[in-house]
Amino acid sequence: MIIATRRGLHASLAASLLAARPAFAQAPAFAQAPASAQAPAFPNRPISVVVPFAAGGSTDVLTRLMAERMTEALGKPVQVDNRPGGNTIIGAEYAARAAPDGHTILMAAGTTLTINPVIYRSLPYKLEDFAPITLASTFPFAVIARNDGPADIAAMVAAAKARPGQVTYGTNGPTTLTNVAMLMVLERLGITMQDVTYRGDAAQLNDFLAGNLDLLVVAGSTALPVVRNGQGRILGWTSAQRVASTPDVPTFAEGSPGLVAESWFGLLAPARTPPAALDQLNAAAVRALQDTRIRDRLTNDGQFPVGGTAEEFGRFLASEAARWKPILSRLEVPQN
Repeated sequence: MIIATRRGLHASLAASLLAARPAFAQAPAFAQAPASAQAPAFPNRPISVVVPFAAGGSTDVLTRLMAERMTEALGKPVQVDNRPGGNTIIGAEYAARAAPDGHTILMAAGTTLTINPVIYRSLPYKLEDFAPITLASTFPFAVIARNDGPADIAAMVAAAKARPGQVTYGTNGPTTLTNVAMLMVLERLGITMQDVTYRGDAAQLNDFLAGNLDLLVVAGSTALPVVRNGQGRILGWTSAQRVASTPDVPTFAEGSPGLVAESWFGLLAPARTPPAALDQLNAAAVRALQDTRIRDRLTNDGQFPVGGTAEEFGRFLASEAARWKPILSRLEVPQN
């Protein structure tokens, strides 16, 4: 119980002595602190979720769906703030430097806190700059061939061995998780291919559909529409388990145990955000991820919904950091 003034303390003691009430009786109203002395309620204004990607992508779509449900739970608008660029660095730095009051949070991706801390010598943020809220989802990458290309993983390997270094695959850059995932596949299968860099999935998808690219390495949100439109087939996923929306498509791990390369989406706040605010944000986010519409959307996009505690997310982040550093070093992913 907080007593804001000496007069309030004297009054409280006097009331206790005169009333002689039992210990379990309701405390007198004047023993409560004045509203002005209490910490401001959370949230007390709109909440911004920084998305370090352009609008329209899978991260943006997931965040907007969650924001709608979180608004209902928190009673204040939850708004999306797209800040793309710099391999997610621009948005992440902005969120890390925001006031630690819970009103500015970040929807991070695997690139943000898995790849960037390893490949950038001078990064304007670090893992310790953030407080975990919840892991929203994890997701693998799909390797897609055109309908006139290899029919399965074995055929892909045969084609690569017949034309060493000539089979092409598209990614969004040598330091992205899509390329790292494909490098892991090539290393384990003992084959070589030529990577072709594009600015965004749309550009590489257009080249793939035009017949200028042999394979596509993308997340499910880009891969699955290609399959559903009859424009190609998924040879394999880089996940530990099969993707629910394509139960007949194998994972690379089925033939090569341990060959798993997954990314993730998760909510974080600036470090030193009050625990009470983090608890409310976690409860609202987990509630959103339990929504059937959101879970169905994630599943249809080849993602695995999660939504656990902040402590679980913190342990996940630590394990990911420990796991990826030696992999990136072994694959000689370039540093910047």
